[in-house]
Amino acid sequence: MTPLKTPVSEFVTTRGTRLHVRRWGSPDAPTLFMLHGWMDISASFQFVVDALAGDWQVIAPDARGFGLSDWPVQQGKSGHYWFQDYLADLDALLDHYAPASLRGEQVNLVGHSMGANVVCLYAGVRPERVRRVVDLEGFGMAATKAERSPARLGQWLDDLRAPPTLNTYATLDDVAQRLIRTNSRLPLAKARFLAQQWAKPDDTGRFHLLADPAHKIRGPLLYRLDEVMAVWSKVRAKVLHVEALASPTLAMIAGEVPIDEFKQRFKAFTDWREEIVDHAGHMLHHDQPERVAALIETFCA
Repeated sequence: MTPLKTPVSEFVTTRGTRLHVRRWGSPDAPTLFMLHGWMDISASFQFVVDALAGDWQVIAPDARGFGLSDWPVQQGKSGHYWFQDYLADLDALLDHYAPASLRGEQVNLVGHSMGANVVCLYAGVRPERVRRVVDLEGFGMAATKAERSPARLGQWLDDLRAPPTLNTYATLDDVAQRLIRTNSRLPLAKARFLAQQWAKPDDTGRFHLLADPAHKIRGPLLYRLDEVMAVWSKVRAKVLHVEALASPTLAMIAGEVPIDEFKQRFKAFTDWREEIVDHAGHMLHHDQPERVAALIETFCA
């Protein structure tokens, strides 16, 4: 496929890490900041950007350790990724691209999955800077109990002892087929486009994903739902939660907890509303980009 709108590629250094940023549209247009999910890249938003009917500037970074952004290095090896680093990177990128938000001009934030969790937390930490939040399939994680901490710390130590690796692929078509295995709704043309952005050949000619394997290391800290909800309660922006019908990701995260009970956490937000997208899975911005784009535009207009 050929994209309808071509991004400009830029690099911004934040706290010693160089981040790659894709920017579509005119700097004079209203701006949408878009944050991708885990094991993804900013090019993932291309289909939604192409479907935007209005005149928008879209700014989408590759998160640290993904895409063309740098891998933070510790003692010659890639280091652990603390979730709070993503918030700090967003804070720095807003300072760079939207300095007026420091003086009260608020911004629109869109995030998918991991990126959705980042923007929801950021809107609670910096409520004065955020106008609208669009949460695409961001649910938080399952609540945890303190007694699980010893096992979690032990798992973290084991992961550090035997660091994870990522598969390599003989051809870009193999990468595209890997994407289709993850999302059976993804057309081959879209999969091939994403593969070209998501993988590069190494010295042997095999294609490796543009992602630091250290992202696979499970962190030593438990997910504290009470702390997350305390942050969400500080959000002053209107929040739009967009979810796939019968979302398999939601079912996986909720586990044995009934869905209605699991989603009680969203009551922490002051102004929260929900839209359900049919014929889509977790990658709903790939599956139904026109629908997702229309929801974003209507909400952020």
